Amino acid sequence: MTSEKRESALGALQSNLKKGHVYRREDLLISSNAVDRHLKQLLKSGVLEKLSQGLYYAPKTSIFGRLPPKEDDLVRAFLKDEEFLILSPNTYNSLGLGTTQLHNKTSVYNHKRHGVFKMGNRSFEFRIKPRFPKKLDKEFLLVDLLNNLNSLPENKDVILANIKKMLTNFDLIKLEKYVLLYGVVRTKKTVLSLLHDLR
Repeated sequence: MTSEKRESALGALQSNLKKGHVYRREDLLISSNAVDRHLKQLLKSGVLEKLSQGLYYAPKTSIFGRLPPKEDDLVRAFLKDEEFLILSPNTYNSLGLGTTQLHNKTSVYNHKRHGVFKMGNRSFEFRIKPRFPKKLDKEFLLVDLLNNLNSLPENKDVILANIKKMLTNFDLIKLEKYVLLYGVVRTKKTVLSLLHDLR
């Protein structure tokens, strides 16, 4: 192949890349007949960034510099799946139940992968769960907080007392449904007992 053809093949691949998108190596095979050589060239020129083995990002820039990939896009490309839920223990703080710690941790509930994986500058703790909702809401967060209560540094008695006081701030029908679907045994006992006391 002549150098002109090699350059036009690389140009064709580059023109198909969308800024801000995360790609797997296999995604690029459609547009390239020499994907590993092209990847090396695109990484060298800064058109792509390597996030982890087989995972690449076409950086988007703003007035502040290069933007990181969106978490959802990153996890979707890594898992090759739409079925996942991203959450951080920091989100528990939004419930106003006495959790105030900031955690440098992002969990991904999913059906495929388990373990801590580093992608770019971020680490994700992938946890296989049989069931989880499609999106976060405060009722699921409460169930998840109780599921993970023993791993939190805050005073557990204070949190439980605050839950008892503030239980009516939640959708109780949804909470009962969620605790039966997603709660561990201890969480089910706690929440169902509190709901029983309200009736």
